[in-house]
Amino acid sequence: MRTTVEAVMTRTVALVTADTPFKEIAEILIARGVSAVPVVDGENRVIGIVSEADLLRKEEFRELYYREGYQPPLRARLRHRLNRESGHPEAKAHGDTAAELMTAPAITVRPQLSTVAAARLMEKHGIKRLPVVDESDRLVGVVSRHDLIRVFVRPDSDIARDVREDVLGRSLWVDTEHIRVKVDQGIVTLGGTMTRRSEAEIAARMVGRVNGVVDVINELEWKDDDADWKSA
Repeated sequence: MRTTVEAVMTRTVALVTADTPFKEIAEILIARGVSAVPVVDGENRVIGIVSEADLLRKEEFRELYYREGYQPPLRARLRHRLNRESGHPEAKAHGDTAAELMTAPAITVRPQLSTVAAARLMEKHGIKRLPVVDESDRLVGVVSRHDLIRVFVRPDSDIARDVREDVLGRSLWVDTEHIRVKVDQGIVTLGGTMTRRSEAEIAARMVGRVNGVVDVINELEWKDDDADWKSA
């Protein structure tokens, strides 16, 4: 039931090599409608990534250093200050190829990683796309924020079917005959009765892991309140 990066990633990837020139990178970003592209070596291993922000530094520094009286926006000034403290952004501003412009090493993920973990990684690093690599660090795809939200647009009927067949029908080794399932806009409501409270809580947690489930409303009742089951 856990959705992996492999299930949602884009396999046809726009990419560049270390010697790809600035203008060609910009044209690829515009033509493909993406915000960044991975940089690969001769064996298709990811060695870095070039983003719109990397390209925009060239114009930013041209304005910052060569236009008399120019005062860049506050956001640009703050970014410049942070970059200056952490490295030499001027080098990227003068870069003409992917090797000179890219951020390295690139943050990558494996196909088997869960979409939840991938989303957390994007949030942690403030990025929108992640190259997906195999065990040899060779590029096999790219996963974006847009890809990650696809699991939440499944039809309610498909979600309900998975809950009934995969969770209640196969995964739980208890009587689930008296459980009712309702799905509305990805929100699953569980009703009915089960034998034990522990079984009801386990059922709700497992339903929450079904692809496309936004939330679970647990209205299950039980006959035996085994409240101490967690510490047993």
